Amino acid sequence: MDNWFKSKWFVRILSLAFAVTLYAFVNVSETPNSDATFSRSTSSTEVLDQVPVDIDIDRERYVVSGVPEEVQISLEGTPANVTPLLLQRNFDVFVDLEGLEEGTHVVELQHNITGDVEAFIEPKTVEVTIEERASQEFTVTPDFINQDRMADGHEVVDYSIDPETVSITSSREVIEAIGAVKVYVNMEDVDSSIDNRELPVNVYDVQGNELNVGMEPESIQVSVDVDNPSKSVPLSVETTGELEEDLELDSITANEEEVEIFSQSDVLEDVSEVSTEPLDLSEIEESGTVEVPLDLPEEVQAPDAEEVEVEVEVEGTNEFENVSLEEEGLANGLETSYTDPELNVEITGDASEVNDVTADDVQATLDLSDLEAGAHDVPIDIEAPDNVTATSNVEEVTVEITDPAQAEE
Repeated sequence: MDNWFKSKWFVRILSLAFAVTLYAFVNVSETPNSDATFSRSTSSTEVLDQVPVDIDIDRERYVVSGVPEEVQISLEGTPANVTPLLLQRNFDVFVDLEGLEEGTHVVELQHNITGDVEAFIEPKTVEVTIEERASQEFTVTPDFINQDRMADGHEVVDYSIDPETVSITSSREVIEAIGAVKVYVNMEDVDSSIDNRELPVNVYDVQGNELNVGMEPESIQVSVDVDNPSKSVPLSVETTGELEEDLELDSITANEEEVEIFSQSDVLEDVSEVSTEPLDLSEIEESGTVEVPLDLPEEVQAPDAEEVEVEVEVEGTNEFENVSLEEEGLANGLETSYTDPELNVEITGDASEVNDVTADDVQATLDLSDLEAGAHDVPIDIEAPDNVTATSNVEEVTVEITDPAQAEE
């Protein structure tokens, strides 16, 4: 064995065998990497949506229509080449219109993707129109919408816009077709003035179609002066029904002679007075104060006087029959005789006071003071409570006064 190791040929053969073994081991170990290399070389396709499109043209001189804002692009290549494009999007899609004249052209969409990635744009071509660029100043007109839905009684008095004009840039043909430049102000439920509200500007052609144009500025500030006009008008009290038979209406007055009403100016012009809702007299039994709502015309408000106090003065009557007469002031020793009349006393006054008067509160007297014997027409004096008035159906009685002493002589 020691002799083998000393032999050159044995060492050479042993080295060759070791080299073959090592080669076989390395080759087997590298086989998976060979598969990975094959995998990395496999082609794949990725689709990108909403890729913006640039336009190469002298924008100071021309405007272009027909170019889509965004397109779809398919990228084909190895993942190692496609993935960075997907993540970074460091490429451009564009149409090159340099050197083309005004008019309509069919042009191809282009890209600047280089290397081992193929790109396919959808759509591949587009029809574009190149027109001369034009700019013009236009006055902005405010359009107040829903004015009929403003808070009750409110109206637009004045307005201001800033700026009053905008500069619109588009093709000469579009500029000449512009029919209106508006800003819309929604007045629904508005009950106070509007201060510097920023609103977008809208552009329309003569047929009312909205136009997509460039303008400066794209929005303006609008201020609106809103008012709630008012005026004072006379107030009248309306009644319905009738009082009971023993009652009479003495007076009926509201606590306010005038009422301040609010509405839009054109509505107020046609209103000269307002009245209450009808007060039903059949429900009134005595004098007093009642709350009565106002009967306001349509679109008219009176927030400070939705109801008014109405003072009702009702006169009542009551009659007492066969009231007895009382004498007073007759001198001593004298006697009287007269035909006792059927004396009826009627009292009138405030219904609430009349209702409290009884027969005991009424007195009918004959004042015989300083009267001597003989026939005398004596007035009947009716007394009743201070708050009522009493009258009788008989005003005087003929009284015969006699002196019994003289008769004996």
